[in-house]
Amino acid sequence: MRLRVLPVAVLAGLLVPACWLSGAASATETVPLPQPRPETSAPDKGKPDTATPGTAPDASRFGADPHIDKPIQNTLPQPATMTPPSADTVNPDRFGAKQPDAAYGAFQRGLYKTAYNLAMERAKNGDPAAETLVAEILSRGLGVPLNPAEAAKWYGLAAEQGVPEAQFQYALMLLDGRYVKKDEKGAFALMQASAEAGNRLAQFNFAQLLVQEDPGDAGLVKAAVYYERAAATGLADAQYAMAQLYANGAGGKPHDDAQARMLLAQAARQNYDTAQIDLATWMIDGRGGERDLKSGFAWMKRAAQGGNVAAQNRLAKLYMGGIGTDPDLILAGAWYIVARRAGLIDPQMDDFLQGLDDAQTKQALQKANRLP
Repeated sequence: MRLRVLPVAVLAGLLVPACWLSGAASATETVPLPQPRPETSAPDKGKPDTATPGTAPDASRFGADPHIDKPIQNTLPQPATMTPPSADTVNPDRFGAKQPDAAYGAFQRGLYKTAYNLAMERAKNGDPAAETLVAEILSRGLGVPLNPAEAAKWYGLAAEQGVPEAQFQYALMLLDGRYVKKDEKGAFALMQASAEAGNRLAQFNFAQLLVQEDPGDAGLVKAAVYYERAAATGLADAQYAMAQLYANGAGGKPHDDAQARMLLAQAARQNYDTAQIDLATWMIDGRGGERDLKSGFAWMKRAAQGGNVAAQNRLAKLYMGGIGTDPDLILAGAWYIVARRAGLIDPQMDDFLQGLDDAQTKQALQKANRLP
């Protein structure tokens, strides 16, 4: 189980909604950050599918009780992507090993218990690569019981010997403070050391720490160095952060919409849903390049299908207006129902749903229940 560094909220609202989302809806729309897709439920069959004219639709018709979430700002930067790598893509350099060995080979093949036993023998003798591998296995519960506290011990020992991966992981634990004594100063030093050694997640998260330390543009200038290094390795989080810097001429970077759009596209292709939403908006607006309604629609749909609630609502509007696709009132209603069930309330789309007749509402509900 990997620990995650907490997100650092810095510059809010850097990439603003486009003109096609203007008016009351864009002013009041709840825009969640990327989050797991909420479960949806079928509508209550005991409730009528009609609403009193002039009132907001009954949320129970759409399978949820009404509530309005507090707006969540589009922050810079986002949390780092730390999905554990698959065994066949793990590089032994992460563990400080110069050459593949028996323990690493077993780990790579998914023989985690064997890898643990082999690595433990060397770890007890102070081998930093083995210490890091033992910590990795314990922290994720691979073939052995999950034991973050024990993992912290081995990460700490390897970090003292300069293994970048161990420095990064132990820095996260020091920031978290659950399995070791919280030490922000120590975490800062270790994160910087790992970042300088080339660990891309450490580079991104060290940039976060720099901005947290100095939220002004001076902090962004320092952070941009590390965002840029991480972005160059292909880290989607860093690509998105750099896109925001270029889009706003911040952090010592010139205002360059073309460069920002290119970075958004790079992050979007890695299924970074916030980048997909922004890229879709830019393509529809023609910002940073040619206007491309069909591609903009396709990116918005991809983010919506991935579970991003804001994208689901915006996709509904594209279907409603026939932007980048043929107009489809049923699909517009269906996607907004999915978003509404997740807690997003948009008065403009509520009015749209209110205008559907009973047959259309029924079809929209049926489609919503089948959407991902």
